[in-house]
Amino acid sequence: MRRDVFQAIADPTRREIINLVAYQPLNLNAIADNFKVSRPAISQHIKILIECGLIQVNQQGRERYCEATLNDLREVANWVEKYRRLWAERFDLMDDLLEGMKMDDKKSDKKKKHGKKKKHKK
Repeated sequence: MRRDVFQAIADPTRREIINLVAYQPLNLNAIADNFKVSRPAISQHIKILIECGLIQVNQQGRERYCEATLNDLREVANWVEKYRRLWAERFDLMDDLLEGMKMDDKKSDKKKKHGKKKKHKK
């Protein structure tokens, strides 16, 4: 069964495993040593990451090394980018609105200053 990449990154333990192997391949024991959960639990997380295509396991002698294959994360990046652009546009509109309000306040302050007449003492 091919799992969804979003399932893989939904779990903080799996995100941390991805982070660990993103920089260098690690054997299963080295990965498991970074967590307080059981080795079978880590193996289950790695199985899900393999099914999602984010990790591949290579046999080197008697050791099995996990290596990141993060190309499928582009799907997540593209999805996030769509919403990042949407929010950036909204924030730009809000900046423009606030700047306009600031300018209106300055104009209003100037009118108030010029509209007041000095009282003269008699």
